[in-house]
Amino acid sequence: MPTQQLPRAVVQRRFGEIDRFHDGPPENDISAGMPAGMITDDTEQAVIVARAIVDGDGTVDYEEFAASLRAWERLASARGGEQLGPSTRRALDALAAGSPYEEVGRRGDTNGAAMRIAPVGIAAGVSDLDALVDMVEAASALTHNTGLAISGAAAVAAAVSAAIDGIDGDEKTEVACRAAELGVSRGAYSAGARVDRRIRAAVDLATTETKDPSFLDEVCDLIGTGVATQESVPAAFALAARWPDDPWRACCAAASLGGDSDTVGAIVGALLGATVGAAALPVDAVETVRRVNSFSPEPLVDDLLKLRRR
Repeated sequence: MPTQQLPRAVVQRRFGEIDRFHDGPPENDISAGMPAGMITDDTEQAVIVARAIVDGDGTVDYEEFAASLRAWERLASARGGEQLGPSTRRALDALAAGSPYEEVGRRGDTNGAAMRIAPVGIAAGVSDLDALVDMVEAASALTHNTGLAISGAAAVAAAVSAAIDGIDGDEKTEVACRAAELGVSRGAYSAGARVDRRIRAAVDLATTETKDPSFLDEVCDLIGTGVATQESVPAAFALAARWPDDPWRACCAAASLGGDSDTVGAIVGALLGATVGAAALPVDAVETVRRVNSFSPEPLVDDLLKLRRR
């Protein structure tokens, strides 16, 4: 939260090596004044997606989903800082202007679909990747109906799902890349580098002998940490591959990147949380998030797992 959209150099100067939650600093227009441990739009919209999937029994009602996103925007605007991402805002504005639900997401190629897709990875198994990508598309198309965005979201959802089934390491990466390959043929065309190939390159970078500070510089400079799907999704896979058994370290590293750090951190947390579970996180950090946000996701997770078991 405190480092989102700040340059990495500013993050390093202001925070040093991040190893704990920080308040939103005054120099951050998005998160100034937010208390340490406060969640951002990535988590809040993931909850919206989860509820939409549960309420729709595995499908997504676009009208209700759009209404939920608008309601969230009103709350976010009232408290200041957080705003809808560019693709989601464009889609909702087009919807308000009278465009049909099936058309408004056809320019949405940013990472908003991937940042909130983890619930699909909980609800859908990877034994049928086509079915999983179907659910990814259903959860994404309203705002991000492009092959690029769906490809990135499919990779994240498949990796989360694979981890729940005990698939890890290179095999999990391969499942994610296969899902990304399926996803790129969905939705409208949007020019951009292939997500599956950039994930593989990012994971390769993570397994080199580069020292950690230099590694994060390489992630920023070579992979990228912007809102483009083909940057932030591979960046998250790089951090997950670097620290596969330590989600807290990986998420702190994501915060240290700057750029769209809350989205990279959200995806890293999903990838590794599904692998090692909440018990691998510091107890005080988990309790801080619960207290600051009145946040208890377990009932939603249970409902998503019921869908998965069916």
